[in-house]
Amino acid sequence: MKVSLTINGKDHALELDPRTTLLDALREHLHLTGSKKGCDHGQCGACTVIVEGRRINACLTLAVMHEGECVTTIEGLGTPEKLHPMQKAFIVHDGYQCGYCTPGQICSAVAVLDEIEAGIPSHVSADIEAAPELSDAELRERMSGNICRCGAYSNIIDAMADVAGATL
Repeated sequence: MKVSLTINGKDHALELDPRTTLLDALREHLHLTGSKKGCDHGQCGACTVIVEGRRINACLTLAVMHEGECVTTIEGLGTPEKLHPMQKAFIVHDGYQCGYCTPGQICSAVAVLDEIEAGIPSHVSADIEAAPELSDAELRERMSGNICRCGAYSNIIDAMADVAGATL
């Protein structure tokens, strides 16, 4: 099938088997290898990308389902010369150790802060009609789909709070 996607601001026309996951389209067809294939079952979050402003596990969705949509991967957030603020914060707060989960963690962290700013509630939100409050519990709940086997969780939360301009 022909699939048109905008990846990191560039239009791509691909011809894919309809069973190709978005993750495999990114990694195998476009050679964007920042997003990692961890569990391949949507349990670890290493493959997290941002599609139309929402974070998703790229291993759980088919590329054809995103026809015409905009996808942002870790490669699209920043460059080595001009890092995204979240990338800088992960460096400053040592929010990575082995680095395998880091691309998914960063994409998820960026989208989490956007969710909170947009007022989207989470399971921690006591009042779903009120704006969610930026708290340690709120960030940890929203990031719970991203596993770090090295255990850099507190550093990741510190990096997110730094970008949000908050002290937790």
